[in-house]
Amino acid sequence: MAQNSNVSGKSKLPIYANIVGWGMYVPDNKLTNRDLEAILETSDEWIQSRTGIHERRIAGERETTSMIGLKAAQQALEVTRLLPSELDMIIVATCTPDNAFPSTASLIQHWLGANKASAFDLSAACSGFVYAVNMGTQAIRSGSIKTALIIGAETMSRVMDWSDRSTSILFGDGAGAIVLQASHDEGGVLSSVLRSDGAGYDLLGLPMMESPYNNGHKLNKLFMIGGEVFKFATRVINESVTQAVYEAGITLNDVALIIPHQANDRIITAAARSLEMDKSKFMSNVNRYGNTSAASIPIALYEAVQEGRVQEGDYIVFVGFGGGLSWGAIVVQWRVPRPENVQGSRIVQSRRRVSYFRARLRDRWRYWKRRLLNTINRIRPNYGRIHRLRSKIDEYDFDE
Repeated sequence: MAQNSNVSGKSKLPIYANIVGWGMYVPDNKLTNRDLEAILETSDEWIQSRTGIHERRIAGERETTSMIGLKAAQQALEVTRLLPSELDMIIVATCTPDNAFPSTASLIQHWLGANKASAFDLSAACSGFVYAVNMGTQAIRSGSIKTALIIGAETMSRVMDWSDRSTSILFGDGAGAIVLQASHDEGGVLSSVLRSDGAGYDLLGLPMMESPYNNGHKLNKLFMIGGEVFKFATRVINESVTQAVYEAGITLNDVALIIPHQANDRIITAAARSLEMDKSKFMSNVNRYGNTSAASIPIALYEAVQEGRVQEGDYIVFVGFGGGLSWGAIVVQWRVPRPENVQGSRIVQSRRRVSYFRARLRDRWRYWKRRLLNTINRIRPNYGRIHRLRSKIDEYDFDE
């Protein structure tokens, strides 16, 4: 890796982006294949034989993409010694945001109390998490930031056509998150390969408004041409993983674990065969969560760590693919935080909770203040104008 240089020409140590925190959240509500038998012409055996999925999680009425993303983010921060105020950037990969704007990331930033962080959403469908990790890594390597929170969060159940058996059996809701931090210790994200082919726009999509390219698909409902997506996925997994591993300066034999996008167990099986690797080297939890789009890789990473499948020094690969068409792979050398850092100190944990409480309190104060002023403006319109004028006068520094 090339070393960075400062303005004076003196060399500096290279900067690496290491994963120092990880978390996940899935809703409590389970939708099993047996449940789907009641509303669709399908069966548990048919679904499992074609997808490997047994159940998926469904967000409750009050669970939004931002809310489940927040819970995954908080869990990821708990693994670190970091306070929300130490975050420099928050990226949320999602194709099911709460709003077009404000971004889901901005809402999470506000609720965390991460008042020094930039925040934005990234839309690359099921490849979104891989794209977001690359963006956070590049910002760290450039020296412009030190810490990034990367979240994949989706409420896919909100965009399902529940009369379409080919798609509604596949998707579920959930969120996963990691914390990237700058370090001079070699490791972390070593290489990345990102690709896109817009010619496949009609194979997998989620149309939001009328367009000549909709081809009759329902607005705000996901569609997919399953057979074509299957062939695309198995091809690009092989290509992107092989290239990412090569660019990291290692071989496939050095890889301890591949964490693919959890789309379909048959795709994972085909990818293992194509790469001539044992399927045991592929992390899979698609049977319990289904396809959670941009959230699937960080959720699978969290469970792989909890199961002890990732060890110090291991090379692991993230590989995603989905709408766009888009795909990408990233090689990471795992550097587990030192034991004393894993749970942080009680003081840091307490300060994090104070940050969350203050953010909620500030949110409620602003909400009720706006309501009070709106009520006053309706009752006494002149008072509202005078109040705004006085506020401007108070803000003006007459001593300048």
